Amino acid sequence: MFVCTGNAARSVMGGAVLAEADPTVTVTTAGTHVVEGQPISWRTRDALAGVGLKADTHRSRQLRAEDVADADVIVGFEAIHVGYVRRNFAHASAKTATLKYLVDHLAPTGGTLSWRLAQLGLDGVVLERQEDVVDPAGGDIDDYRACAAQVDHLVRELLPRLR
Repeated sequence: MFVCTGNAARSVMGGAVLAEADPTVTVTTAGTHVVEGQPISWRTRDALAGVGLKADTHRSRQLRAEDVADADVIVGFEAIHVGYVRRNFAHASAKTATLKYLVDHLAPTGGTLSWRLAQLGLDGVVLERQEDVVDPAGGDIDDYRACAAQVDHLVRELLPRLR
């Protein structure tokens, strides 16, 4: 489960990268503060095209309890997304972290994914702003392209750790 603020750029990008990189993984995306049912912006669409991906059928959706319950891991793009899950779905804190934190700390081997997540003690990790993937919202197309390239790189780094 990828979570950003509006479910309009970063989480959509992360979901598109993971779905393309490993079609056997079930990917869900959502946001913490969403206008339901919105399509991706032209900037997000063009940025995804720049890394060879698309998400034309995407519609924004708010993070729901059933999403949280179904997710093996919840990946936020900023500390505020992890904080949102901790406040609203405290029971899921131990399987929630930022994308950068997981890339840096989740072991690629050594047990099941749930066991490796448990070893990280995610519910007690101090949230650091330097782990944020900056929101391109309000920026120009180059900001969206830079974000898509960063998300593409990070998700591809995370993928072997999810298996």
